[in-house]
Amino acid sequence: MWLQPTAFWLNQPGVAAVTPFVGHGPDRNRWSVAAARVVRLRSVGPDGKASDHRQGLPPALSRDLEILLLMPGAHLLVLESGQAYSDLPASRFNGYLKEEGLTPAIRERARRKMDGRPGRETYSRRAKTLIQVGRPGAAPQPQVTRPVGLTLEIVPERNPYATSTARDFPVRVYYQGKPLAGALIRLNDLRADAKPVQTLRTDPAGRAVFRARNTGLWQLNVVWTRPIAGDPKADFDTVFSSLTWGFAGVS
Repeated sequence: MWLQPTAFWLNQPGVAAVTPFVGHGPDRNRWSVAAARVVRLRSVGPDGKASDHRQGLPPALSRDLEILLLMPGAHLLVLESGQAYSDLPASRFNGYLKEEGLTPAIRERARRKMDGRPGRETYSRRAKTLIQVGRPGAAPQPQVTRPVGLTLEIVPERNPYATSTARDFPVRVYYQGKPLAGALIRLNDLRADAKPVQTLRTDPAGRAVFRARNTGLWQLNVVWTRPIAGDPKADFDTVFSSLTWGFAGVS
């Protein structure tokens, strides 16, 4: 799941229309989840102050989110969902674990000889998007490059909108507040996202370095899981996380 503004850049302060999407390629759909499952919808502005945008959400997210952004600079919008349950046949679940590189679940299922059992998990989603208001500059934008405390989070080491000649785009992945090593993180072109443009695995410091691009619409996504006990409906707790930014669609 990810957040995709109608325009990633606004010429002046105003309302940004943002669509939550889920899926990829031909399976992309608007994410019309019940508003009650949205536990966080918050923007952090250039002044470092956070604004809560949950008030006024429709019962289901059947229309674009309307986010009022009042200051020039880069704004970080964050959405977090509550938990839901998934129960998949063994073959499908095993394939999904392999595709996403979810080694904690792969090892746990092998250790407990669960490979032939259905895959039961509780899951939740985290999404961040960067929206630029006005012309970007060289000034630091710490709200972009700091973690905001999500369970699973992709954090850029530099602001992609800053005026810079840097060719690399380094990011770090954090899980439960600590750098996450060994996670698969994918870069997708949102204009053609059936296949990722680049896939990397985070190093021991939770870091991955992607090629920089100054045009187009971009998404990074990562998934991680952990074994859990005491839940009669799930053996694993899984989190999906994404980060989006873009250079087209200026309004």
